[in-house]
Amino acid sequence: MDNSLFHGDLVTSKRIIYTPSKFARSQLIHLQEIGELQAQKPHISQRENLASFLFFMVTSGSGSLIYGNKEYQLHTGDCIFIDCHRAYSHLTSADDLWSLKWIHFYGPNMTAIYEKYASRGGLPCFHTAREQVFTNIYHDIFTLTDSNSTSRDMKIYEKLVSLLTLLMEESHSQTSPISDKNKKQNLQAIKEYIDTHYADKITLDQLSSKYFINKFYLTRSFKDQFGLPVNSYLIQIRVTHAKQLLRFTDLSVEKIGQECGMNDANYFSRIFKKTEGIAPGSIENVENVRTFKWTLPYICVKILFKKGVVLWLYALIKGITKKLSQLTQTPMINGILEAITAVVCCYVTALNVD
Repeated sequence: MDNSLFHGDLVTSKRIIYTPSKFARSQLIHLQEIGELQAQKPHISQRENLASFLFFMVTSGSGSLIYGNKEYQLHTGDCIFIDCHRAYSHLTSADDLWSLKWIHFYGPNMTAIYEKYASRGGLPCFHTAREQVFTNIYHDIFTLTDSNSTSRDMKIYEKLVSLLTLLMEESHSQTSPISDKNKKQNLQAIKEYIDTHYADKITLDQLSSKYFINKFYLTRSFKDQFGLPVNSYLIQIRVTHAKQLLRFTDLSVEKIGQECGMNDANYFSRIFKKTEGIAPGSIENVENVRTFKWTLPYICVKILFKKGVVLWLYALIKGITKKLSQLTQTPMINGILEAITAVVCCYVTALNVD
């Protein structure tokens, strides 16, 4: 991989313009460009309508970013994460020229990921106390671009996911409106209550009264803290327990709904299908098919197969078929017996595969 080192009047930079595989471009979060620069003179960079997402970190100096009609002042240790479909520009300070490390990347699901990042309180700019961790990820990706590994794109994808995870954690911790320790403890207590009492009737009004917290504040702060609104989290817990009961018990769908706090069977089925994309009864049927392998007919046929009796039965049926064909000269009987023979053989062969 060619590492282009550029010396100009405005910047000195080292960058790699990366070409991922066709598979990586269509299926993975993939690298587009990675590099670092040292500003030599004050300058401004402007971009818009790029099919890309940009992370960069100020490693020294200072400057500013204009993004979403808002200006952010940047200093050493500040990180930027933006959607480059939107117009943006950044400018180094005249008296404190900056150096940056940047990564441009994209993927088929990046827009949804960025929306999730923003909905959790993620900002375009935040300061990090883990500058070295970001630096390590940057250098790992930079090194991988020159790798001869056949799984290079997968390894780069893994590092980009690590970067996104770190961005989520860092930005969320910096911008969370829940700064009071007691409020955090209350939210944790509410979460634990839901975890253990999901089968009971739980409402926002009930939780608000029980924990002496405004229900509107609870709705907002619970999502900020745990990533889901209270009601969505409760549904997630109930559906998770329902899946366990569907798989490992013989309870009816209606009874499982009741065990998980959803007494209306129609409501339970509707919520389950909306969450999992499949009706709860369908999962039950799949499990019934799996358990068929342990039924008496299956065991008996397996025993017969292992004893070689099936081969004898096959020969017997073939003999009878041939004899009846000679005696009756009836094609229909011959066809029926041949079909039975074929079904028996296919069934036994299939059973023997496992």
